[in-house]
Amino acid sequence: MNPHRLVAILGPTATGKSALGIALATRFGGEVVSCDSTAVYRGFDIGTDKVPMAERLGIPHHLVDVADPLEEYSAARYAREASAAIREITARGRVPILVGGTGLYYRALTRGFFPGPARDNELRARLERIADRRGPEYLHRWLQRVDPPSAVRIQSRDRKRLIRAIEVYRLTGRPLTEHFADTASPLPDYEVTAFALQIPPEATAERVARRVEAQFRQGLMDEVRGLLAAGVPETAHPFTGLVYRQALELLRGVRDEAATRELIVRENRQYARRQLIWFRKEPNLQWIHAAGEREDTQAQVASALVPDAR
Repeated sequence: MNPHRLVAILGPTATGKSALGIALATRFGGEVVSCDSTAVYRGFDIGTDKVPMAERLGIPHHLVDVADPLEEYSAARYAREASAAIREITARGRVPILVGGTGLYYRALTRGFFPGPARDNELRARLERIADRRGPEYLHRWLQRVDPPSAVRIQSRDRKRLIRAIEVYRLTGRPLTEHFADTASPLPDYEVTAFALQIPPEATAERVARRVEAQFRQGLMDEVRGLLAAGVPETAHPFTGLVYRQALELLRGVRDEAATRELIVRENRQYARRQLIWFRKEPNLQWIHAAGEREDTQAQVASALVPDAR
């Protein structure tokens, strides 16, 4: 392999990316670099589907558990820290294998990230008032009009990111998407070989349902109670994401457990569709229409990396 080669395994949730990444790392002497905006937070384990230590097969995993729950981990920070980890892996003679489904993080790492103008407190306060009065969904519809690609990647309830995206547009006159196009990768000397996994929607639904069932069985609600008892406020950023947001609502009595599980499954399926839309717009991805745990999938990717790998 090229000594400055980065292998990336991308795609929607529940497609088996982690299994494929670990298999490739085992085969090629690699180390995994997570590309997941939820896995960076310490203490948020079950709901983010972090690979348990026993299932990592001794493969080092980087960019996992690197942020305190009270921090707001940014794509710019990710690009900086992930590129440093990748260079360190390469220097050790190992193969860096990027694994995850956060499209913005992948783009920031491989094409650069626009840090944006300094925050405008007056404008932010005005946008906060609008969100209070009309709801964050109103901001999302606004963003859809001025920056459709950003509206795809930012959830309609992600108030902070919606405000930031609109703030950048109002301050610069250009959407975030255009600014991203003008940036440069922190890894300009690396050859990136990227694969994206895709499975049928009905398979995604079945796998997500099984995963949600496992999360509750493994103690998701106990994990949430423990985080709250440890002083992590409900307003902490990782609590605003999928699974944890609905778990908090279950604790508050918004709906019962059965309805909560159904909602998590439904919103995960919607999230998978958004991820698919994002990655379809990324250039130079090699699409694999099968789950990552399959031996034939692993053999196909290995063969693409090294023609005689079979």
